[in-house]
Amino acid sequence: MPEPVPSSRRGLLMAMAGSARLAHALATIGIALGAAAFFLQRTLGWAGFLAALVVAIALMLMSFLARQEEVRWRALLPVSLLVFLIWAAASLIWSSYQWATACGLGYLLAFTLIGLFVAISRDTIQIVRAFGDVLRVVLALSLGIEIFSGILIDMPLPFLAVHGNLGTLGPISGIEPSRDQLGLVAIVGMISFATEHRTRSVTRIVSVPSMILAALCIVLTQSPVIAFGSLVVGLAALVIYLVRRVRPERRRVWQFVILALAVIGSALLFAARSPVIKLFNASGAIEFRIDLWRQVIALASVNPLQGWGWIGPWRVGIFPFSALAASPDRRVDSALNTFLDVWLQLGFIGVVIFIGMVGLAFARSWLLAGARRSVVFAWPAAALVALIIVSLAESSILSDFGWMTFVICCTKASQELSWRNALQAAPKPEA
Repeated sequence: MPEPVPSSRRGLLMAMAGSARLAHALATIGIALGAAAFFLQRTLGWAGFLAALVVAIALMLMSFLARQEEVRWRALLPVSLLVFLIWAAASLIWSSYQWATACGLGYLLAFTLIGLFVAISRDTIQIVRAFGDVLRVVLALSLGIEIFSGILIDMPLPFLAVHGNLGTLGPISGIEPSRDQLGLVAIVGMISFATEHRTRSVTRIVSVPSMILAALCIVLTQSPVIAFGSLVVGLAALVIYLVRRVRPERRRVWQFVILALAVIGSALLFAARSPVIKLFNASGAIEFRIDLWRQVIALASVNPLQGWGWIGPWRVGIFPFSALAASPDRRVDSALNTFLDVWLQLGFIGVVIFIGMVGLAFARSWLLAGARRSVVFAWPAAALVALIIVSLAESSILSDFGWMTFVICCTKASQELSWRNALQAAPKPEA
């Protein structure tokens, strides 16, 4: 039977807000706002970008309210994510730059809401498709701008931080603020395109060129961080593939074996860090980061337990970030290490909460990747591997695209493997 036509304007509005097409469009727009945040800030200005964020979030809230009966409330928000947000908000109490902390919290909350909407309103395959659609455009636009700047006019575009290096095969940053950020977007794009290809969500005419585009962007960044991250993500994807082929009754044993091998491999990698740094031609980058990390540690040690207060991306005019942002080589807007950045802003307590949140999200995603039949469930685990590896040398996971992607992966994993679901599903004892 066809559904009755709403008689009132309010009913018609709610029917439109609750449509699947609008939810799909809003999810795509939300991902685009995260992936192209820097480009939109530079072209629309902060006022235009924030207006776009506000309008998108308002429409998402309307869509959410219209579809609230479909939402599984018991697994709506991961507790670990909620605890991190509460601690970040609590830092407003002791922050010496409260107005900047309030702005930073608002920006963090905006992308949290976008990530939650995408995770709640879309299935995992729909999320992968939305990421694929957006990142194809972002990477193509990045390469197009680099071609225009580096080959056609042979001039940099300072307002987009494009240096026009494509003529010398990089490094390029496209519409992202840095080559590492472009590389992270390209890695997540590669994961999304490969998942689309494996699930046959798009034709080969679309998926294969998309993977070539992502690989080209990864290579042209000439970033040691992204090169290493791509290698680790590739190994993780191979391990997930092998785990999925193990019989279910033996899978748990192999998960512990993989964990032990990962710990041993990390220890060996740390012990052989000098040859590894030389292999990836990262001597200059690591020296700069080590010098910056020493300064960050010195300032974080002043307020070791609670930190200086949340701010997100640094504001160069505010102490202590003003003492760290200026450098003879380059200006930075983060600690270039997520965990040190969290320690500086939220203290040791914040680091413990953050590690617990990330660790729980990754453990859930990894177990889902190995246990679920569809290959699409490997997407959150692979995306989290990329975010975690890059977070060792960047702070991308704390804002914009990185934070939004993390919230999506964290929420989807919590929905599938939530202890609240288990408690509610457990049979009640008879009286």
